[in-house]
Amino acid sequence: MASRITRTVGILATASLAAAGPCDIYASGNTPCVAAHSTTRALYSAFSGALYQVTRGSDGATTNIAPLSAGGVANAGAQDTFCAATTCLITKIYDQSGRGNTLSPAPPGGAAKGPQSGGVDNSASAIGAPVTLNSQKAYGVFISPGTGYRNDATSGIATGDAAEGMYAVLDGTHYNSGCCFDYGNAETSNTDTGSGAMEAIYFGDSTYWGSGSGSGPWIMADLENGLFSGSNPKENSADPSISSRFVTAIVKGEPTQWAIRGGNADSGALSTYYSGARPSRYNPMHKQGAIILGIGGDNSISAQGTFYEGVMTSGYPSDATENSVQANIVAAKYAAGPLQSGPALTVGSSISLRATTPGYTDRYIAHNGTAIDSDIISSSSSAALRESASWIARTGLGNSNCVSFESKDVAGSYIRHYNFALELVANDGTQQMHEDATFCGQTGLAGSGTTSIRAWGYPTRFFRHYFDVAYIATNGGPEAFDATASYNNDITWQVRTSLG
Repeated sequence: MASRITRTVGILATASLAAAGPCDIYASGNTPCVAAHSTTRALYSAFSGALYQVTRGSDGATTNIAPLSAGGVANAGAQDTFCAATTCLITKIYDQSGRGNTLSPAPPGGAAKGPQSGGVDNSASAIGAPVTLNSQKAYGVFISPGTGYRNDATSGIATGDAAEGMYAVLDGTHYNSGCCFDYGNAETSNTDTGSGAMEAIYFGDSTYWGSGSGSGPWIMADLENGLFSGSNPKENSADPSISSRFVTAIVKGEPTQWAIRGGNADSGALSTYYSGARPSRYNPMHKQGAIILGIGGDNSISAQGTFYEGVMTSGYPSDATENSVQANIVAAKYAAGPLQSGPALTVGSSISLRATTPGYTDRYIAHNGTAIDSDIISSSSSAALRESASWIARTGLGNSNCVSFESKDVAGSYIRHYNFALELVANDGTQQMHEDATFCGQTGLAGSGTTSIRAWGYPTRFFRHYFDVAYIATNGGPEAFDATASYNNDITWQVRTSLG
């Protein structure tokens, strides 16, 4: 009888754990969530409210995306329906904790103004980071340089030297050395107010302040005026370079003590990369309680990365509690979704890209030296001109799930965006060039059987011809070539057999 009772209790305990969300687990450990953000799923088992808001480019209308069911995965189908045949941005990431700590595009700060009106940061593309959770489609938050979110008027977030914890699930392959791809606690003034004013997760391969082992990227802590991998401001050899596609990143702090933990968000347990004394000048802390995502505390906006979910807690979570949260994340079964859709941009094919804008359908994407234009080309055009409008679709230099366009007549040179204009450049082997030369195709926004082509690193921006010049343009952005008039037509192309 005793053994039967034991088995029954074990089954109930397992079922209860499986049904719990990360914030239910933190609450059971007496370190409740005071902020909970995710565009992919509910972080409480009973949560059924709005996860995030999207705004579409066609008319500026907004809608909220909720889980398919309480505690479940986001309703990506509702987003796809709302955003059909137009562009969409993630304009709010709601706080699931009930404290109202919702994130919106960040205002200007001491380091930088954002590119939008009034110096506000860009919003992320609603389709830039497709994933599945247990085979159900969802979208993450793809942060390009210039994109970021913030809340300076929070409730319940730690201030001063108060204890807190935080985790984030991130894309382990999307990062750079810019400052600073953060999630966590920052200044309410949007300015650098000194060492210890922040306590946030950082992810990237910056070595300006410090590093972990190897070449990066690393999980570190942004404590203001420094990125720290441990107590030594320069290097912690126990903080490893991250190689997993999905990563769980943890930072937590309390008086005299802090820690960095991490692991593969798809399998296995967490490891502790540092636990011990705070660096000099960071004890006590002077945290201010704002929340940032994708930027530094003073609105430093040169970093990139992808965020799927994360929370902040009241109190210093135990390792055991975090280990249970990691098990929950692994059970969510994150997997990468397809970056391309619609008419295929087939690797190895020789193609030309014809404009579909009424009155301009005789124009093709072509190069004139290093410049990329939309040129009038007909059957009577010279062979050289036809060759200049001919491209070979190659495996994406910066992401193998998308493509790069190699010139057919200038072998080894590719279409790249630079300051949002398209140009033809030789492959120099750098990460920046590779990412800037990578593009993803999708069903054309202006018609079936056509293709729109977005920049992988700036998924709000698409190939567009504007006054005969080719750009990557966003719908209604700050540049003249971002004009909303004729936007869908101008970014829609017919992919045809190469003219050359």
